[in-house]
Amino acid sequence: MNRHQIILDILNKVKYIEVLDLCKQLNVSAVTIRKDLTLLEAKGLLFRTHGGASLENPYINEKEVNEKEKISVEEKNGIAQAAAKLIDENDSIMIASGTTVQALAKFITPKNKLTAITSSLHVVLHLIKHKNIEILQLGGYVRHSSASVIGSYAAQILENVSCSKLFLGVDGIDLDYGLSTTSLEEAQLNKKMLISAQKTIVLADSSKFGKKSFAKICGIEQVDQIITDSGISSSLVKKLQERGIIVTIVD
Repeated sequence: MNRHQIILDILNKVKYIEVLDLCKQLNVSAVTIRKDLTLLEAKGLLFRTHGGASLENPYINEKEVNEKEKISVEEKNGIAQAAAKLIDENDSIMIASGTTVQALAKFITPKNKLTAITSSLHVVLHLIKHKNIEILQLGGYVRHSSASVIGSYAAQILENVSCSKLFLGVDGIDLDYGLSTTSLEEAQLNKKMLISAQKTIVLADSSKFGKKSFAKICGIEQVDQIITDSGISSSLVKKLQERGIIVTIVD
């Protein structure tokens, strides 16, 4: 099997990989790997990213929430289950928008009382089944593609609340660019959420790494914990941990 095919086989398993990882696995120089990636990109077989490669376009276009729900379903459910275990008795949490944090709402079984603040309409529909969950639904304009609230009204409410944890979904995670989403208004609301929470926990399947979207939410240094699946590369995990981020990997 030639080196190019090996690279493609690796990417089929991990979705995104860095040049240094490929160097170690194939025992060749970074210059050689970069040439390989350039050739494979020219053939339309992968996308180059800053310091790595992906089978998917690293620049994200907006997708409807119903379409996104069908992507990486098993991974999202595993991530959501791990995140639900972090919710304490009598906790106060914030849940942003996105299909992974929406999955989280399905697995929440509150211990005693729980207070939940959310911008997502789908999250509310899941949580409202539990009588011991006090829900604060943020108000404002509803973004159709994500079925979530955006705008200054929601931001104003957040100025008067505080919670222990923010569960944040994103469209892209890049070590240099940070966390991003396709909507500038959603990114601005996410920034307010970060301020209102003591701890930020990002729920993202491994396909989100090495990608960036139009609107930056924050730098990677503002994240406390990331929950993802086993498709993430070991070197990327190490780099995140070196920045003080707890990385939880679900099978």
